[in-house]
Amino acid sequence: MGFVGQYCHTENCCQGAARRLYLESKGLELIALHLDQLKISLPLDSSVKGRQLKPDDISRIHQAKDILIRNIHTPPSLLSLARQVGINDCKLKRGFRQAFGTTVFGYLHNHRMAQAARLLQSNQMTVTGVAAAVGFANRGSFAAAFRRKFGVNPKVYQSAFQKQYWTNGVKTPASDRKNSG
Repeated sequence: MGFVGQYCHTENCCQGAARRLYLESKGLELIALHLDQLKISLPLDSSVKGRQLKPDDISRIHQAKDILIRNIHTPPSLLSLARQVGINDCKLKRGFRQAFGTTVFGYLHNHRMAQAARLLQSNQMTVTGVAAAVGFANRGSFAAAFRRKFGVNPKVYQSAFQKQYWTNGVKTPASDRKNSG
């Protein structure tokens, strides 16, 4: 049985361009397996080669993250943020991706949503209050963003945690307020 027969299980599995594409993909798969055995990794983006961040740059990236979190209601522009920490915007964007695996404003959005989830779980604020607390001026925009992130409306999310506390016999400050006087 030849090479094609061994991997296609039949020599007539593919024809024409599909066969060529199949064989090319199998060739790449074999190369990848061989490189894995040799423990050699190739960068996906050759432009990143030789552009590792320096410790000072990493420190500035973390400083930028702290500025974003402190200014959650009115985050600075990318250019302004880069200037505040003393690096150019390109290095800030690349560094954020390397350090946090997301964009600058992707990080901010994820932080806002995580904080919103914590506030909703505490059951001490209304959905509108949580939206304002994490920097959304419009409750509808907040609800849409929350739904995209967690797959459920914020009110449903909050209610689920409230029910969980009741079934576990744990009272929240909000439930105590409802039961008092």
